[in-house]
Amino acid sequence: MPFYQKQGRIPTKRHIQFSDEKNNLYWEELISRDGFSGIYSNVYHINPPTSLKAIGKFKKSNLISANISHRHRHILTSKLKSTGDCISSRIPLFFNKNIIISKAHAINSMDFLYRNGFYDEVIFIQSGEGNLQTNFGTLKLIAGDFAVIPRGVIWQIDIKKEMKLLIIESASAVETPNKYRNKLGQLLEHSPYCERDIKTPKLTSPIGNNSIDVQVKLMDGIQTYTYHNHPFDIIGWDGYFFPFSLNINDFMPITGKIHQPPPVHQTFQTKDFVICSFVPRLFDYHPESIPAPYAHSNVDSDEIIFYVDGEFMSRKGIESESMTYHPMGLPHGPQPGKIEESIGAKETNELAVMIDTFQPLNITNFSLDIDDEEYPYSWIDK
Repeated sequence: MPFYQKQGRIPTKRHIQFSDEKNNLYWEELISRDGFSGIYSNVYHINPPTSLKAIGKFKKSNLISANISHRHRHILTSKLKSTGDCISSRIPLFFNKNIIISKAHAINSMDFLYRNGFYDEVIFIQSGEGNLQTNFGTLKLIAGDFAVIPRGVIWQIDIKKEMKLLIIESASAVETPNKYRNKLGQLLEHSPYCERDIKTPKLTSPIGNNSIDVQVKLMDGIQTYTYHNHPFDIIGWDGYFFPFSLNINDFMPITGKIHQPPPVHQTFQTKDFVICSFVPRLFDYHPESIPAPYAHSNVDSDEIIFYVDGEFMSRKGIESESMTYHPMGLPHGPQPGKIEESIGAKETNELAVMIDTFQPLNITNFSLDIDDEEYPYSWIDK
């Protein structure tokens, strides 16, 4: 995120002597993107962050694409048999080389630390509550939050109320959209959210010298490291690199006289896909407007929509936690009768998250187990 944050105690200059009251030097760590050319933060440890106690076995994992027909899909994710913590309960549903889309039903707190070494993560909290504890501090998570965790952040989630999560892993950085930023990175007046809506972690008291396991996700598996010292032994940090959260209910929709296209709902960008938020909003106010979206063939994007809550005006048979998949090039849009039903409607109360990818997605067998086989025929006027 392109704005400066400072937590705890830091020295007056970077890379100088910084000691405690007993004259013991603190350990400075630079965490940066794009080598030394991107955003970064400097953090200050009580103990060396490099001190390993043991290296565990590498646990290999591969995503496997199902051999299936190419068609529209309706995935009923509420039926997933998912349990465990926020890592073990993850079930991958769609993926390509740039993105992994998973669902998790987490009931247990994590008893280990986790670092994604290959992907940025966006964790959307569909329901439940918990605390995201990180090396930068703690963020309280509630329903509707997007928790954005850049790669390299060390974290765990302490469950307060069972959580249902949509997880998006990105091989490229997750950012605020360029069109909503000025040349210095500040969110503009016409942006649907601003820095006031973004919650940043609050640094807590440093944790002592106890050893702990950190599970590090790599491209094709997880490597466990046991560190001599807990990495949350930080007494201060500052910079532009940190996890943050944004609640979907703080997204202010952009409306118009006629139907507005999906880019007005964009919330985050990456090099490989965008994330959009559909929130309660007033419909169009042209006297002959059609609030329902028009049929659409996007020849360059696959579309995923995760339906969070509310009533979904353009679809029938959709429920909370439904996920629709519309592959690039295949026309999709309102189902029969939905255009006529929408005329005269004044507002919608739908809540949904959309992911548009710029490369085709693969589907996993986990998705096929909860796939509505009749969905491709739902546009037939019966």
